[in-house]
Amino acid sequence: MTIEQFNFAGKKAIVRVDFNVPLDENGNITDDTRIRGALPTLKKILKDGGALIIMSHMGKPKGKVNPKLSLGQIKDAVAEALGAPVSFAPDCAKAQEAAAALKAGEVLLLENLRFYPEEEGKPVGIDKADPAYDAAKKEMKARQKDFAKTLASYADCYVMDAFGTAHRKHASTAVIADYFDTDNKMLGFLMEKEVTAVDNVLSNIKRPFTAIMGGSKVSTKIGIIENLMDKVDNLILCGGMTYTFAKANGGHVGQSICEEDKLDMALSVIAKAKEKGVNLVIGTDSVIADSFSNDANTQVTPSGEIPDGWEGLDAGPESRKAFAKAIEGSKTILWNGPAGVFEFDNFTAGSRAIGEAVAKATAEGAFSLIGGGDSVACVNKFGLADKVSYISTGGGALLEAIEGKVLPGIAAIRGDK
Repeated sequence: MTIEQFNFAGKKAIVRVDFNVPLDENGNITDDTRIRGALPTLKKILKDGGALIIMSHMGKPKGKVNPKLSLGQIKDAVAEALGAPVSFAPDCAKAQEAAAALKAGEVLLLENLRFYPEEEGKPVGIDKADPAYDAAKKEMKARQKDFAKTLASYADCYVMDAFGTAHRKHASTAVIADYFDTDNKMLGFLMEKEVTAVDNVLSNIKRPFTAIMGGSKVSTKIGIIENLMDKVDNLILCGGMTYTFAKANGGHVGQSICEEDKLDMALSVIAKAKEKGVNLVIGTDSVIADSFSNDANTQVTPSGEIPDGWEGLDAGPESRKAFAKAIEGSKTILWNGPAGVFEFDNFTAGSRAIGEAVAKATAEGAFSLIGGGDSVACVNKFGLADKVSYISTGGGALLEAIEGKVLPGIAAIRGDK
């Protein structure tokens, strides 16, 4: 069943969204991309004459109530975005009465799902090495099913529209689907778009295909880097991982972030790219700073010749040219992770150069997929959001999908294994 085909008239729909939005110290939303992304699904339900129950997590409260991570803080923003009043259930597992009282066109927002450890389904307060861990895990899985059953009891149908958490087998993203039959569970519009975008990158590749992987650690990206080796023509590796590669090649990286235990892994990536004929582009020069601060003193040096007391915070001018040259003429582009500490205005040049090159290639006919919170923040900061093909709301979920893994949140709807 697709959401377009489904008529929500007279039905209560419980929708898993990803409203894990960034907040400032006063609880104000600083980027509402995820809320806007869910609007087509939520508005379709209301327009049909359905009642709407919205559920999400926020942050990592680790199974405990934390007022700083309460979804009550975003209730008014959700109401404004929806153009409808939103009531709030302060306990997501005790919202039976509020859900039962909902009428067509009304909206109920549940409190943070992760205030309950049952949402994630992991035993709390016990180490994996403890002999009692397996029994605790089994008990928690049973509690997770009960929690999911409670959430399911609020509604007639279930909509999964949280791509950002689709790679997690949580109560609200996968387990809950077991309590609805095939005709009453479906992907939301946002999820459908995300799945299509990933398919465009992986199954409908137009060449040259260029992937840009940024971020601080090689270790967190190694699975996707290895998977992409069989698919891409150009692979740009940038950001903090530059310095692990520079050191692996015998360079000196000063105080730069560097995974000392991953130098062999870096050399293996270089060898594999050569073996597969992939054009591997790693920054050769860096903008370095004498402290981790926007106001630090800076200079440009080769990435493998950084003096002690200095650290690389952005790609240098030669690296930026190399990145742009690799992106130029590409027909499929995937970008995940910035080229530097773009949050500091004085270290945005590398990420901006990538963003502008991606926008230019998109204007010339490339399909460009941007994913991961930092990359999305980059294109928004540089005013390029409307100049790329698709911005994914998922970070980890996007990476796992591109690695070829089955996402539990999608499998639970489609019945995939």
